[in-house]
Amino acid sequence: MKNISLLATIVLLTACQKTTKREPIAVTYPTTKKVDTVTDYFGTEVKDPYRWLEDDRSEETEAWVKQQNSATFGYLDKIPFREDLKNRLEKLWNYEKVGSPFKEGDYTYYYKNNGLQNQYVVYRKKGGGEEEVFLDPNTFSEDGTTSLMGLNFTKDGSKAAYLISEGGSDWRKAITIDTESMEIVEDTLVDIKFSGISWKGNEGFYYSSYDKPEGSELSAKTDQHKLYYHKLGTPQSEDIIIFGGTPEEKHRYVGGYVSEDQNYLFISASISTSGNKLFLMDLTNPNPELVTILGDTDSDTYVIDNEGSKLYLVTDREAPNKKVVVVDASNPTPENWTDLIPETENVLTAGTGGGYFFTEYMVDAISKVLQYDYDGKLIREVQLPGVGSAGGFGGKKEDKEFYFSFTNYNTPGSSYKFNVESGEYELYWKPQIDFNPEDYESKQVFYNSKDGTKVPMIITYKKGLELNGKNPTILYGYGGFNISLTPSFSIVNAVWMEQGGVYAVPNLRGGGEYGKKWHIAGTKLQKQNVFDDFIAAAEYLIAENYTSKEYLAIRGGSNGGLLVGATMTQRPDLMQVALPAVGVMDMLRYHTFTAGAGWAYDYGTSEDNKEMFEYLKGYSPVHNVKEGTSYPATLVTTGDHDDRVVPAHSFKFAAELQEKQAGNQPTLIRIETNAGHGAGTPVSKTIEQYADIFGFTLFNMGYDELPNQAVLKEFKD
Repeated sequence: MKNISLLATIVLLTACQKTTKREPIAVTYPTTKKVDTVTDYFGTEVKDPYRWLEDDRSEETEAWVKQQNSATFGYLDKIPFREDLKNRLEKLWNYEKVGSPFKEGDYTYYYKNNGLQNQYVVYRKKGGGEEEVFLDPNTFSEDGTTSLMGLNFTKDGSKAAYLISEGGSDWRKAITIDTESMEIVEDTLVDIKFSGISWKGNEGFYYSSYDKPEGSELSAKTDQHKLYYHKLGTPQSEDIIIFGGTPEEKHRYVGGYVSEDQNYLFISASISTSGNKLFLMDLTNPNPELVTILGDTDSDTYVIDNEGSKLYLVTDREAPNKKVVVVDASNPTPENWTDLIPETENVLTAGTGGGYFFTEYMVDAISKVLQYDYDGKLIREVQLPGVGSAGGFGGKKEDKEFYFSFTNYNTPGSSYKFNVESGEYELYWKPQIDFNPEDYESKQVFYNSKDGTKVPMIITYKKGLELNGKNPTILYGYGGFNISLTPSFSIVNAVWMEQGGVYAVPNLRGGGEYGKKWHIAGTKLQKQNVFDDFIAAAEYLIAENYTSKEYLAIRGGSNGGLLVGATMTQRPDLMQVALPAVGVMDMLRYHTFTAGAGWAYDYGTSEDNKEMFEYLKGYSPVHNVKEGTSYPATLVTTGDHDDRVVPAHSFKFAAELQEKQAGNQPTLIRIETNAGHGAGTPVSKTIEQYADIFGFTLFNMGYDELPNQAVLKEFKD
């Protein structure tokens, strides 16, 4: 399908029953060439006509991107209320945002944005002194696309190393400064990826990276992660490999972190996004040896603190909802572990601060926080400010107070100063925002999925919502990688709800809301459960008259982009609009790009066996766009510098849709240039993106003007 126009909507004027038609927006799609690329999988030949779009360095791909953007923005520019949405987003976004303070050396540091700055600025104060700028990422590049992606201090606070990302890439550079003079003290380190920085004294730090791949650094496979030690003042070429790099044992994700007392280096090594080996090195020994804590990847386990040689670990080994155990570093293997804080029916996340453990539990995706001493004795439950998500419970051992945050879907995030001994807290900072949370409400419901599994969903909307089936609704999901979707405020969702929109978030299988079993139930040969959960959520919203097919949009990013792609190809009749962002769309080849092979724990790969190949092919969005099918209005979004989920996934999916769409709905792709997977995106670009996404969504639901100004137009084919 090369040339279409939107079918004009019929406006029912109740006064005289006169019908009028609005002007359609014509779309002319670029021609996307097809090639005869065929791959044999266990005797089955699979055509891949758009594989040439995987070459992100070719002039042909670059030209295709420009042509697609020209068509897409030609359409978006004609949406009558797009500029109104952008203006409202800017107005609501324009309030001061302040992060929770943290102390390093003689200074207290905090992140702050004055409103519309592209990147947060790091400020500091010394005692009760004047505020000063410590780092301003807005000065790193003219267009705001270079972002600060990590900041780590030495124990005494005298030096700091920070990581930057350029154009949204996962590849980082590390810059080291003297914190008193704020002067750079050595050459910039380059080619760092999927890494933090952990200092050893003041003389150097640990970081992780891959060998630079052959071919494109944005898409070529990277699967040999290594932990390095960098000594200050020496060239990066002399950095020592501490762990990894042996051909016979590849680890895709390796990280190292030094204990607060500087006595131990703990090393985590994984072959996928779930499960890790765990090792330690005694840094008090001049020639430390690698000691194995866990030699298999059957669990997710990490050390959260130590007292002398006594180690405290969080693990889901024989405890799917996690627990805290204690063991001596001299004999740290699992048979010597002793339970300190046992597993409960709710999933645990643990931190430390002020000499206490703080365990956050998810109770149907809602936060509950308990405080324990180091003997495992319960001190108190921290009574939170409301029902929602708490974060930041933790600090240094000597801290007598620290700061935590609290938010939910209709409450902007605020921070609180917490006294570790009394358990009392006071409001530290609350945003002054042009949004009244009292006008909105969130409701948690439970619905049954296809196989009868009960799934929770939080629905947020303006009070007084009429359940008439005509409310514009975004159903947002993820469902993978043990990641939990907990309530949090979003400016863009606030703008959506201001327009009478409903925002619904189900906690799908594949996530971590109910522990390891919930996660496993949405992986590999059970991945269809995730899509079934999402489809059932849509059916619930329709059955309960929150919305209807004509006013429902589905949205998700990354693994959530896969969710949207699979759902819209399986049930194109269910929604009016589909919004897949930076999605994993080619399930037969995802593992051949960058670090994609590490996702096999959740997905399996097409190379595993015939059964896995056929299962993946059965839901892979790229391979399930059918000729002669009417698909919902679709706006695919991606970034040309996305080196996590390479944009070729989205390119190929959009090309398939444009060729095979049988309906009149537009199928467009919006490709952000000089942008990656999402983190560090400048505020200005984010506002433009959401003005486009919401404008496209509402226009294709039948609106001629913003809903809070308009009478909803009935939509007809």
